[in-house]
Amino acid sequence: SGRPGPAILRDTAAAILPVAYLGLPLGALAAVRAISGREAVLLLLATIVVSDSAQYYTGRAFGRRPLAPTISPKKTTEGAIGGMVCGTLAMAVGGLWVFASPIWILALLGAAISLLGIVGDLFESLLKRSAGVKDSSQLIPGHGGVLDRIDSWLFAAPVYYVFVRFVA
Repeated sequence: SGRPGPAILRDTAAAILPVAYLGLPLGALAAVRAISGREAVLLLLATIVVSDSAQYYTGRAFGRRPLAPTISPKKTTEGAIGGMVCGTLAMAVGGLWVFASPIWILALLGAAISLLGIVGDLFESLLKRSAGVKDSSQLIPGHGGVLDRIDSWLFAAPVYYVFVRFVA
């Protein structure tokens, strides 16, 4: 009949999504480094590491309520709150050495980065669940794969670029 079948949308999305999902954040990080230097990139990465670590440890210590049980059963609301608080503090304090912005703006940025990190982690978990796999690769055994290591900053990097380019 010459009409595209139902797989055309899936195939098109599979061809375009990886470019946007990986290319846009990597380009944003390169642009941040070009605009503000490596300290700005390290601040983003440090904020995400602090937030991710705080999510894990506060979730283990205080976690009772699942955040998104069908997507990521071990993530808890309490862990997300701990990650938000610590990530916000990390950006607010660390940002004072990198940017001339007021601390309240840096705190808002830290909260946004932490929230986007959580969303990125949940999105990557959803991709894996949709594909029926536990790990996105075996390159880093026991860590869920490479995407599990970078999923938080994939969502955070473009927003951070906008901050660096237009606000800082």
